[in-house]
Amino acid sequence: MQPLQNAGYDRAITVFSPDGRLFQVEYAREAVKRGTTSIGVKSSEGIVLAVDKRTTSSLVEASSIEKIFKIDEHIGAATSGLVADARALVERARVEAQINKITYSEPIRVESLSKKLCDMLQLYTQNGGVRPFGSALIIGGVYEDKCKLFETDPSGALIQYKATAIGSGRSAAMDIFEEQYSDDITLEGAIALAITAINEATDHDTTSNNVEIAVIKKDTGKYEKLSQDVVQGYIDEILVEEEEVEEEVETEESEEDLQDDEE
Repeated sequence: MQPLQNAGYDRAITVFSPDGRLFQVEYAREAVKRGTTSIGVKSSEGIVLAVDKRTTSSLVEASSIEKIFKIDEHIGAATSGLVADARALVERARVEAQINKITYSEPIRVESLSKKLCDMLQLYTQNGGVRPFGSALIIGGVYEDKCKLFETDPSGALIQYKATAIGSGRSAAMDIFEEQYSDDITLEGAIALAITAINEATDHDTTSNNVEIAVIKKDTGKYEKLSQDVVQGYIDEILVEEEEVEEEVETEESEEDLQDDEE
């Protein structure tokens, strides 16, 4: 029996495999992929963060599940992966935001905060006795009338997006964004797009009990989490529109089939 090709290279975070891979970092990415879907969309009027709060039991209080966090007055974050790891990262981000405010007497830039957080993530990929964070964040905010949206990775990599998703439904959500996103999308349009993406990326009914939405408006520069009633109103409106479009498509297809049969 031959030994496994990669045996031993995943036992320590500081050991590269012969092909230049850090398996512990890749395992952390897998933890993120197994998490619930989280979405961020940048619009011309602000930032939209939306998450799927999938519950494993009807006995769980949905309000107790936190996947969207307020970092500062003008910054929010949506998470996916290990919730405990995400909470630790959020606390670090809040501390960095307050340090910047005390030191420079001004709010922290969204990009600066994201880089500081990724510097911490990167440290946990090159020190023995620790493990990478099994969580990824979508960080969005408004600074000096500019909307910014970033996605972090367990490796410490940082990428800026117009619209992005993390978690188990990333592929389906990104397909929706590729098809429907536009640079001049409004805040209302971004909320509708986020709900549509979550509806496509999840295999359960989309309701305000399992969907949470927060916005950072460009005109106010303030983080705001939408109430359940408001979220349900958006969901009802969007799903009704989608059902009407599907019915129209089905009607057109049936009419075309009838014409083909007559010919």
